[in-house]
Amino acid sequence: MVTPMFEDGAIDERSLAGLVEYHIENGTDAIVAVGTTGESATLDYDEHIHVMRKVVEFARGRIPVIGGTGANSTWEAIKLTRGAMEGGCDAALLVVPYYNKPTQEGLYQHFRTVADTVPMPQILYNVPSRTACDLLPETVERLADVANIVAIKETVSVQRAREILERCGDRLDVYSGEDAVSREILLAGGKGVISVTANVAPRQMHDMCAAAVANDRETAEAIDARLAALHKALFVESNPIPVKWAVHQLGLIGPAIRLPLTRLSEQHHETVRQAMLLAEVLE
Repeated sequence: MVTPMFEDGAIDERSLAGLVEYHIENGTDAIVAVGTTGESATLDYDEHIHVMRKVVEFARGRIPVIGGTGANSTWEAIKLTRGAMEGGCDAALLVVPYYNKPTQEGLYQHFRTVADTVPMPQILYNVPSRTACDLLPETVERLADVANIVAIKETVSVQRAREILERCGDRLDVYSGEDAVSREILLAGGKGVISVTANVAPRQMHDMCAAAVANDRETAEAIDARLAALHKALFVESNPIPVKWAVHQLGLIGPAIRLPLTRLSEQHHETVRQAMLLAEVLE
């Protein structure tokens, strides 16, 4: 979920509460607070903890809340994950440590250490296009034996998701981290998608996922066809630039975004708007 802000960069708690209601009303199954789309990289530690706690408060137990707690420092990831647990989050989402490029053994030790230290359900998040480091299937298979590592958000490809499903069986749930291929991952046995598109079209994404998990390919494909342009348009500039602009167009948040991210370039406005029309979220 995006993190709404005022022009001075302060968190807009009223809009944050409204977003939680919007997602609950539209069938979203769980909310990730302060993930990539929530601008986790530009929130300081206190803000990070505060936003997670406020989302839990606003949700009031009606929907699970997953805290984004990954870091490229193991000790920072432990501190954030502990903060998520103490703040009432139901699970934590931990991105692969970025920039410092650990080995596969380093990745195993990192995630194992966080899991052993903080006793809450944890979801691995592999996104090498952002982290410059790929959590390989054989390392995921090792981590699947850690009791409170319960799932992975995988972005590499449908084939990568299938390999993890084959290796890990019922020990680890697989979630798509790439909207454009999420339908096929779910039809292959994935459990859902941690989605950018769902910020703009939550009901449609919920219905598509429900159909795919039920192995109803025809329905899933029909819904996804209307979302295909939106999946693409929300990445015409770096996420979350386009999605914050789109959610602002829905009247749910203000236009603010934190540097070094900037507002969506005017040349892309019509592309995103037309994708929203195709998805039937704008009239």
